[in-house]
Amino acid sequence: MRIVNAASAFPKNTYDQATISGALSGYWRDQLPNPDFLDRLHGRTGVDTRYTVMPLQSYVRANTFGKTNNIWIDHAQELGSEAICKAITPAGIKPKDLGAFFFVSVTGIASPSIDARLVNKMGLSPNIKRIPIFGLGCVAGAAGIARAADYVRAFPDQLAILLSVEICSLTWQRDDVSVANLISTGLFGDGAAAVVIAGSDRDFDGPEIIATRSVFYPGTEQVMGWDISEHGFQIVLSPEVPTMVELHLREDIDTLLAEHDLTRKNISSWIIHTGGPKVLEAVQDALDLPAKALEASWECLRRVGNLSSASVLCVLEDFLANRRGEPGTYSILAAMGPGFCSEVVLLKW
Repeated sequence: MRIVNAASAFPKNTYDQATISGALSGYWRDQLPNPDFLDRLHGRTGVDTRYTVMPLQSYVRANTFGKTNNIWIDHAQELGSEAICKAITPAGIKPKDLGAFFFVSVTGIASPSIDARLVNKMGLSPNIKRIPIFGLGCVAGAAGIARAADYVRAFPDQLAILLSVEICSLTWQRDDVSVANLISTGLFGDGAAAVVIAGSDRDFDGPEIIATRSVFYPGTEQVMGWDISEHGFQIVLSPEVPTMVELHLREDIDTLLAEHDLTRKNISSWIIHTGGPKVLEAVQDALDLPAKALEASWECLRRVGNLSSASVLCVLEDFLANRRGEPGTYSILAAMGPGFCSEVVLLKW
């Protein structure tokens, strides 16, 4: 099983952090403690620029769940098809060559799901196996790779595509001035990413998927997720997220490595979800890593913000495009998310 390629796609609108903070501060002028409160809060997210599917001034018109979700459906198809094309074309793969389609998102809902709409839009095989997955949040990029690996392990002559589309700007709640929502408006961005995974009978280059591990932590449902109401998705974002990383990630990774007679000393590179500064610092502390070890994750966070499930796939794209993985070395790809839970993937270049 190999990862053949990864590619991202972004909306046309891009803003620096100060511009976004200024626009939102104007909207919440009478509800914030002081004029520079949001600037200071957003300034600690580690984000320099972000993409949005609409110009900032247009969001005020998307004032119901129905309106925002319809916008999500339209843009999810546009961004999703672009990401898939960019992932398969360089590898010489045609749309009808794909045997399975894993679609992950946590920022909108649709039935028929986005993968079904893209079968029609892109001319994918009518026999393609569709696996839409909702609700895994930030962990879904790593989980999607793991589930696609399960599929091609069972069908080694097949190619699977994983698509993540997250349009986080559509979930910002304009009537919510809680710290969780204010942080989310400074941290999360819009984008999509696609990854091609090939079975062992297919002749493709790319890092080999050696093993995966899924870990669920009972009784942690309130750490991260959504409260869903007539207003749409309202963020649940507990300060305990970094604590969950510190408590669990080392054991999750060490257990997987031990099953393959490896330790963290055997890992040459780390492909980690860009959860935010506190999360990345918690990863560094939990795994005893120097800051440089997560350089690609920090750069992705600065450049596009936290893209939820797409983030770890964008970091993977950077590794593939810039040949960060040395032949014969091992990498860990990992993310954590609602549940609370982790997904860990062991790769060999």
